[in-house]
Amino acid sequence: MKLLLGRNDVNPDKPDRAGHTPLWGAAREGHKEIVELLLGLNDVNPDKPDHHLRTPLWWAAREGHDEIVKLFLRRDDVNPDKPDRSGRTPLLEAAARGHEPVVKLLLRRDDVTPEKPDKDGQRPLPSAAHNGHEGVVRLLLEREKAGPNEANLDGKTSLRGAARKATWEP
Repeated sequence: MKLLLGRNDVNPDKPDRAGHTPLWGAAREGHKEIVELLLGLNDVNPDKPDHHLRTPLWWAAREGHDEIVKLFLRRDDVNPDKPDRSGRTPLLEAAARGHEPVVKLLLRRDDVTPEKPDKDGQRPLPSAAHNGHEGVVRLLLEREKAGPNEANLDGKTSLRGAARKATWEP
């Protein structure tokens, strides 16, 4: 990386045919040192989406790379609530996959909307409940606007999703 970036004829923000930049790839794969290196360059756009409108932060959140998510959230030029083409936000992706540390980081932000649905009506809380991610459900319920009674477009609520994966502890 350092050898290539040391050349004047290398564009560190050049996307491939799918719109994937070097930063996008490093964030998705969890390469924190490379993300730090690329974020330190003036000619790298940290919020540049691919053709599906998925940003480097979106992928880091989806894959559960909390240390990389922290790097992006420290920046003013990254939108932490930016949806992809399907309307799925970094929070929705992290919640659906049970990435509790990432969800916690995103929920600390006032500019992240926890009840924001994707184009199919999926929301973070019902998605986490449906997949049995109790810690994530707890975090989302602590947020004032988590929407525990909101249903997805198919009518499924958080409680209905949780009932599917339930373990009962009286």
